[in-house]
Amino acid sequence: MLKKRMIIISAIVMLVASSPGFVTAESFGWGYKKGTNHQPPEVGKYGDILEDNGGYYMDQSGDKVVYLTFDNGYEEGYTEHVLDVLNEKEVPATFFVTGHYVRSAPDLIKRMVKDGHIIGNHSNHHADFTSISKEKMKEELSLLDRAVASITNLETLQYVRPPKGTFNAQTIQWANELGYTHVFWSLAFVDWQTDKQKGWKASYQQIMDQIHPGAVILLHTVSADNAEALEYFIDDLRKQGYTFRSLDDLVMKDKLPKAIYGM
Repeated sequence: MLKKRMIIISAIVMLVASSPGFVTAESFGWGYKKGTNHQPPEVGKYGDILEDNGGYYMDQSGDKVVYLTFDNGYEEGYTEHVLDVLNEKEVPATFFVTGHYVRSAPDLIKRMVKDGHIIGNHSNHHADFTSISKEKMKEELSLLDRAVASITNLETLQYVRPPKGTFNAQTIQWANELGYTHVFWSLAFVDWQTDKQKGWKASYQQIMDQIHPGAVILLHTVSADNAEALEYFIDDLRKQGYTFRSLDDLVMKDKLPKAIYGM
């Protein structure tokens, strides 16, 4: 009798697990062993998951290019300066924003778009995609899209960065089905603690120590250090032969034959 019950329970679990929108217990937090001497980080099995499911964390061509990205959950007063520097240096960037940011700083969102930057989806409520259903994930992403569309000419957003870097193969697949491309990062550091800023040189040094060809850099605009360091590391990376490109360039390079892309 007990064996029969176990068989029935197992069958039910398998049925539910195979149902559309089922939330799996497996969850990963994006992380890696930092690279040095212009070498990329070691990402282990996470890299395989992204490769199998169409996600990105760096440009693996070996070209000396850099992709600058920012996560914006709330405004601390430094984003305008960041935009000024990017405009002066003619550097493209992607800003992954939340619903709170769009609603509280609409003028900055409008300027990002006006200046030619990409707006990325960081979810409406900074949600953990691995703990919600596909329908809830769709709602989180579409609400953010609509918030941005209500104040700009952008109807949909292409790139998504999962809050806190939490993901699994299923959530990446869901995003793909909903029309989004996951973008993680290959260079980051603890920069979001606004009460523990160490001066712009600390931010600058973190970037210069970890830089490598094809780096996708993650920064937070709440950091005063980042805002001040921005112009210095842009200039010095260019002196080292690096160029700054947008995420659109990264995806286009990956999707199109090299001869067509013109690299």
